[in-house]
Amino acid sequence: MAYRELPTTGPLLACLWINDGDDRTHRILPDACVDIVSVNGNLIVAGPATRAHLTTARGTTFGVRFRVGAAGAALGLPAAELLDRSVPLEDVWRDAPQVANVHELAAAVMRKGGEADPLVRAAATGTPRAAIGIGDRQLRRRFLDAVGYGPKTLERILRFQRFLMLEGTDLARLALEAGYADQAHLTRECTRLAGLPPAALLAEGAGAAGERSVSFKTDARAPATMAA
Repeated sequence: MAYRELPTTGPLLACLWINDGDDRTHRILPDACVDIVSVNGNLIVAGPATRAHLTTARGTTFGVRFRVGAAGAALGLPAAELLDRSVPLEDVWRDAPQVANVHELAAAVMRKGGEADPLVRAAATGTPRAAIGIGDRQLRRRFLDAVGYGPKTLERILRFQRFLMLEGTDLARLALEAGYADQAHLTRECTRLAGLPPAALLAEGAGAAGERSVSFKTDARAPATMAA
């Protein structure tokens, strides 16, 4: 398998991943996560995405993926500064490490430390707003620091990832199960986030990514869509 994800434990990283290079073009979809990626020996931070982009893997690349809400603290800057951007890690960490493989990269990230904002994690995993106990303005500020965008945008992206987790081709049913108002709502959101309507995206082989990816939780084949 050209692309594979390796499980990891702890509050900081969702997974490690390796792509041995298959020269295919991948549609990278918003997944609410931030990655540090090694490309041709250069470490790059792929910030939180609100839209899809296409990339072709050439040669071996590898990376680590932060859990939702952990990137800001781990990188030492508001995640909003990286929104829809990819920047050299040395622009974020002055002492960016030199690493030869994904395990060395993961170890370097863990040495830096940091942890996800607990209130953001609670909101991201479905805790009702009343149980969080802070106002909308403060919650939005903490989301911008930890995730890169506000609660409503995160809700949209996590709902989109719920859709990608579901099986079947009945779009009306999938829309309702994922939490959309109707199929038209799903179509609008999918087109905005992925650049394709739902049927075309599923035909392309898209699957859930980020913390919802199946490829490191089961023996299932990794989908054509990778996370960002």
